[in-house]
Amino acid sequence: MPYPLLNAVDHPGHLRALAEGQLPQLADELRRFLIDSVGRTGGHLAANLGVVELTVALHYVYNTPEDRLVWDVGHQSYPHKILTGRREQMPSLRQKDGLAGFPKRGESPYDTFGVGHSSTSVSAALGMALAAERKGEDRKAVAIIGDGALTAGMAFEALNHAGDLHTDLLVILNDNDMSISPNVGGLSNHLARILSGKLYVTMREQGKKALKNMPPVWELARRAEEHMKGMVVPGTLFEELGFNYIGPVDGHDLPTLVKTLRNLRGLKGPQFLHVVTKKGKGYQPAEENPCGYHGVGAFDPRVGTTSSKSKAPTYTEVFGEWICDMAAQDPRLMAITPAMREGSGLVNYSERFPKRYFDVGIAEQHALTLAAGLACEGEKPVVAIYSTFLQRAYDQLIHDVAIQNLPVLFAIDRAGVVGPDGPTHAGSFDLSYLRCIPNMVVMAPADENECRQMLYTGFQLNQPAAVRYPRGSGPGVPLQKTMSALPVGKADVLRTGRKVAILAFGCMVQPALQAGDELDATVVNMRFVKPVDEALVAHMAETHELIVTVEDNAVMGGAGSAVGECLAAQGLTPALIQLGLPDVFLEHATRGELLNEAGLSAENIAARIKAHFAREACHGLPAQINSH
Repeated sequence: MPYPLLNAVDHPGHLRALAEGQLPQLADELRRFLIDSVGRTGGHLAANLGVVELTVALHYVYNTPEDRLVWDVGHQSYPHKILTGRREQMPSLRQKDGLAGFPKRGESPYDTFGVGHSSTSVSAALGMALAAERKGEDRKAVAIIGDGALTAGMAFEALNHAGDLHTDLLVILNDNDMSISPNVGGLSNHLARILSGKLYVTMREQGKKALKNMPPVWELARRAEEHMKGMVVPGTLFEELGFNYIGPVDGHDLPTLVKTLRNLRGLKGPQFLHVVTKKGKGYQPAEENPCGYHGVGAFDPRVGTTSSKSKAPTYTEVFGEWICDMAAQDPRLMAITPAMREGSGLVNYSERFPKRYFDVGIAEQHALTLAAGLACEGEKPVVAIYSTFLQRAYDQLIHDVAIQNLPVLFAIDRAGVVGPDGPTHAGSFDLSYLRCIPNMVVMAPADENECRQMLYTGFQLNQPAAVRYPRGSGPGVPLQKTMSALPVGKADVLRTGRKVAILAFGCMVQPALQAGDELDATVVNMRFVKPVDEALVAHMAETHELIVTVEDNAVMGGAGSAVGECLAAQGLTPALIQLGLPDVFLEHATRGELLNEAGLSAENIAARIKAHFAREACHGLPAQINSH
């Protein structure tokens, strides 16, 4: 497919050399290239299609990378990557050793801030603007934030601070919810050009100087201006925060975007540009189903995506079925999620129990304290959240839930390594940061049915409890419709062997079993990370030469550490190997590649055990373990 203009743009300098009249053609080629590229690799699509024109206009007007562009979340940064010298690398997107799916500082000087989580852009861009001001550098800072990310308290904290400082900063609200679409059109675009223009700004500033000597008249004029702008634009909130609000403008109208951005680039102080875009713009299937095309696998753009449902349900689907079954039994169940309805498996629940469902937006801290408040009044809240996002509410987890010992159940999805989304989305630390909190019960299921039973177990407890499970499907164990509580803190011996006891947690049980079969080792499904089965750990230490713990969590402070602490407390000193995620941030790759890289495949587990006995034999100790 020909891309004559796009192929000539190897960096933004080439883009800025184009005539303004060529930009619509470039945007069209960029959109077509994007659809074809994501169709081959998979990735985020709808959000990227929505910011094509905005990305072109930003790099056309601003002197990047000297001027700083900070993308919030970063899942809409593919056009930015393509225009900043990475077009030829797009086939490697989100693959091992390839391009990251989000902005990454080490990847390009145009990626000014590494992101992946929401609502950080205004804070980061403000920091950059303050640094430029302190150094006397004439460079600009721009934060591009979506309407979803603006639901987080952190974004408003930054806006409040920025408005008070009067530092040069442009915040662009990329509004793709279309709730204000009737305001978008010729009148709104015309107003944006006027309100950002030099004539209006000059008259406004000169008027301020003259009228401030007459306080009553100044106050009347200020209120009149606010009311006038408030009648035609929804910017009163941002004006009150100290920003000069411009918009809304059509985010797909390149001439208006370029004109408005040029005007704003020359203005002093905090500026706020409201841009309305359409998710999936230019690709009909994505326009009609932007949620379905938010993140996609490889697909044929001519026919769109097809659902490739695996035979085994995913852990997310297991949770989705369990919570509906549980809610039908217990009217106290209240489900809470921070903008993760689809990702956490709550679509069916939200439709069946709408009055007992709360999507709080991207506000993890609020989600947990809301759950705590519900629990105080006798309700039974279930918080469905990704492991990486629970990190954002750690204080609330401790202060509002655990200290008060409130019965809140955490269904923690995407635990362990997650694959192509990379380190920003990995759930590598939850076992470490959960097990150190008093009153918590922490469980990790080995299969789908155990996940269902653990969710039921945690729901029945009168204290905080967490069930953490990985992305994707399990080994395919059928679900038992009848739910029964597991004995808290009790492990399950799956295989009895000799010399070696492999204590496996969660999804590591299956590779541990494979390694156990090869080495004739005992294999234990530990089930509970907290409380750990102390009696069984002691028995394993007394009857085996080597204890091996295996988890898909950071080794530091994780489940293996719990076993080590248990052994030390009982004065037991067997040889101990703790396998888990290393003390590095694993980059993007498939989940299987990452587990292999971390040494957590069945082959790697067996190899580590063999290497241990080989070293023992070299020192004149017991012979190497036999393998089948």
